[in-house]
Amino acid sequence: HDHVDSYLVPRARSLDAPLLVLLLGPTGAGKSTLMNTLAGTAVSRTGVLRPTTREAVLLATPEDAELLRLGPLMALPPARVVAVSGRPRPGVAIVDAPDIDSVEHDNRALADALVEAADLCLFVTTATRYADRVPWDVLHRVRERGLPLMVVVNRLPPDERDRRAVIEDVQRLMREGDLDARADGGRLELVGVAEGDLGDSPEMLRPDAIAPVLGRIEELAADREARRELAALALRGALTGVGPLVHRVADDLEHEAIDVDALRRIAENTYAEEQRALEDELRGGRFLREEVLRQWQAFVGADQVTRLFASGIGRVRGALLAMFRGTPPAPIAVVEEQTTRDLVAVTLAHAGDAARRTAASWQAEPFAAPLVAEDPSLWSASPDLALTLENRLQEWLGSIAADVSATAASKARLARGASLGINAAGVTVMLSVFAHTGGLTGAEVGVAGATAFLNQKLLEALFGEASMRELIEGARRGLFTALEATLADDRARFERLVPASSELRELAAELRATVTGIAA
Repeated sequence: HDHVDSYLVPRARSLDAPLLVLLLGPTGAGKSTLMNTLAGTAVSRTGVLRPTTREAVLLATPEDAELLRLGPLMALPPARVVAVSGRPRPGVAIVDAPDIDSVEHDNRALADALVEAADLCLFVTTATRYADRVPWDVLHRVRERGLPLMVVVNRLPPDERDRRAVIEDVQRLMREGDLDARADGGRLELVGVAEGDLGDSPEMLRPDAIAPVLGRIEELAADREARRELAALALRGALTGVGPLVHRVADDLEHEAIDVDALRRIAENTYAEEQRALEDELRGGRFLREEVLRQWQAFVGADQVTRLFASGIGRVRGALLAMFRGTPPAPIAVVEEQTTRDLVAVTLAHAGDAARRTAASWQAEPFAAPLVAEDPSLWSASPDLALTLENRLQEWLGSIAADVSATAASKARLARGASLGINAAGVTVMLSVFAHTGGLTGAEVGVAGATAFLNQKLLEALFGEASMRELIEGARRGLFTALEATLADDRARFERLVPASSELRELAAELRATVTGIAA
């Protein structure tokens, strides 16, 4: 992204923008000495302390330096690019980069960034360092980027045969690294400098020793068309060189999509397990409070109903109305409120367990650990989950009453039995979702068992066995759907932390298609 914004776009807009010539090389290769020679004065430190160059030393006119800071150098920290006085050439800026094999990571990162910003690379090495691995890793990026290249080999041995052997070996390595051909079709220019070929100052080379380099710089400074030609060459190479980078970015996106899928599966599986555990707990009715069930039992009138059931289901239908007229008012609001409250509590407990387990699993993944660390609330249920669930449960209770009303209205023979009241019948259906007979008998010990028995017999008497089962199953499905939606809302907090894997894959495909189009 930085390469596109700082180099490709500005250079595409103007081939007349100042050229940036980059001096690049390993520790102790003599870059600073070459920089001083090109500047005509000591502007870059030399010495035995390594790394000597800790900032990028820029030789440019003030106008060119300002343009470069708005373009190719815009992504670099200003403090790491130091402008110096010397003999700058309008239209051509020269920058001495930190050592590419520096032990300091920031130095290497700055040198890598300058490779992306340059129009011409002067690679500086020595007769003893030219085969080092790290510089060649950087040179491979120079090749990928299509960056025009010149090579300076310092400290060649005094013997002509030895010098020729070193130069030929450097040329061989360049050829094997596919670096021997220039982007304009010419051959790579390689300049050799003999050991001790210094000028009047020990911090500078003798100008004649680097005549080809000086000649190239002076030519570019004097010839606008030559600068435009080099700029176009560097831009064309950079556009082509974007391909490998973009494919690597696309690879990263596809790998990230795999990581995202894995994280989402962790969340989905964890919440699904808690959903199943919640449903099992609800089916057993274990979360219901005995005092609530006892209130409902008192309303139904356990003894009277049991005797009526024992004398035959036909007599039950005829006696229900009279029986309920003599009972206390149905505790509908109390039972609904307390059951709703208990439902919310047990659901929040399972949601909290799901959140905690998901957060712990994500924390163990390097990709997701920082995301979890930024939001401590992920370790428990969402703060607004209770209100969301309460609203859904109210809608659920309303749907039960509507189903009871529709079932009663469809059967005229239920008119007298329905006088029990739609809401009271709805509560009976609601409790039957959690406490059903499942083989229980009236003699079953326990409040839940007795309530289940009475509820089922009452609903059978009112609606018939088939309709009774349909009402209970419909209510159960509605409840489980509401709970599933609520847990999904809680899980969504995790899913919002990562992009959709489909979007990542689509972006990767678009990037690949774009660079393929550029290459074509």
